[in-house]
Amino acid sequence: MDQRKVQKLIEKYGIPGRDAYDLPESPLRFPDGAHYRMEISGVERPEVLEAVIDEAKKRNVPVHRVISVVMGATYLTRAELKEFAKIAAEAKVEVILTPGPRSGWDTGRQLLTPEGSLSGLRFRGADQIRHVVTDILRAVELGFRGFLVLDEGLLWLLSRMRENGDLPKDTVFKVSIFAGHGNPAGAKVLESLGANTFNPVADLDLAELAAIRKAVRIPMDLHITLTDSFGGFQRFYDTPEMVRVCAPCYFKLEPGPACVVGPGALYKPWVSGKMLADWGREKVKHAEIIREIVEASFPEAILSDWGPADLAIPKP
Repeated sequence: MDQRKVQKLIEKYGIPGRDAYDLPESPLRFPDGAHYRMEISGVERPEVLEAVIDEAKKRNVPVHRVISVVMGATYLTRAELKEFAKIAAEAKVEVILTPGPRSGWDTGRQLLTPEGSLSGLRFRGADQIRHVVTDILRAVELGFRGFLVLDEGLLWLLSRMRENGDLPKDTVFKVSIFAGHGNPAGAKVLESLGANTFNPVADLDLAELAAIRKAVRIPMDLHITLTDSFGGFQRFYDTPEMVRVCAPCYFKLEPGPACVVGPGALYKPWVSGKMLADWGREKVKHAEIIREIVEASFPEAILSDWGPADLAIPKP
């Protein structure tokens, strides 16, 4: 079969037939006209959020979104969640909360086997779906409007709940890197299921990222630093081209030994809040470095100011 014919066939369905090696400039922007924004991951407790906001103000670099309580929102009391929502609302920072129960909390062991891990982090049974929806509704009651999702079935359900008014209309869903999507067709599926933003796997090259951008309009969340457990890379000097071909995009900062699995995992309830706060300040410094690099090589790129109107800022 002639691959040129296959390319044209695929493109009939809105999917690029090859990666975008010409690196075309993205015509898309955030609603405020900006090309890019900053996202800080692993903001696990109120004191970590306070440190991130304080450092961002000192460095005069806006933080637009925080990925929070990756250990699971179940581990915070209602009082802690209320405080978290209040701090974020006052600073005009979007919070993407990570609901608690998921496959790693279950009694099943397939996920931990070498081959079972390839099946992905998906919810097991109807009870786990009920548990995670309960955790999300608990957070909504306390004012949160943004949630991290790693299961396409859950995304479908939450989107239907939002459409029908069982969740607030301004609720947003971000698909996690743990969902494992890395191509234009997968991105299109997520967009069709109601994702507002998504995190492709982090080691895609620029042509692969540009092909995804050609297929979807939702923002892409791009890791610039990532933990050793994921490969331990940094892509600071890719950021000007990432902005140009992937806009609108969030730049994600997540250095360290590991996220949630294995030795050195940072996002666990027993990890010191003081240490996580120090890590948060370091991530903000990385955001400042990114802005400097982008401004030097792609000065026409626009970084959103603090608190643009389309963010899912908590409403405590």
